[in-house]
Amino acid sequence: MNIKEKGCVKLIEDITYLDLIIVILGYLLLLGTSGWIVKYVLAKVSKKKYTEIAEQNVLDTGFVIGKCENLLILTFMLLEAYTALALIFAAKTIVRGEDIKKNSLYFLTGTMVNVTYSIIIGLVVKTLVDLV
Repeated sequence: MNIKEKGCVKLIEDITYLDLIIVILGYLLLLGTSGWIVKYVLAKVSKKKYTEIAEQNVLDTGFVIGKCENLLILTFMLLEAYTALALIFAAKTIVRGEDIKKNSLYFLTGTMVNVTYSIIIGLVVKTLVDLV
């Protein structure tokens, strides 16, 4: 019997405390470090300070969008909804299309780094949960 046949109640019963701790730590690690990773890579690529790359309102908006992106990607990875990952990237590109035209290096690099980092953390968390 696979997970989908078990239903939500049975799925919740199958989660151990260790699984829950691993997942929570995964979310905390991702949310706590993804901004630093993106800032570091953007600063290296552009050879400028992070605050010189974009305006403050763009940085604030990017921060919020990036954290939402992290949450969704890790959740989709844990649920094995891999096709949904493409929707995040497509939606973000559509919504931020005008910003991407103005500063494509900043937005595309930031998005790719954030998505890649989120997927890596998702793979690590998923592997740890599957091993336990």
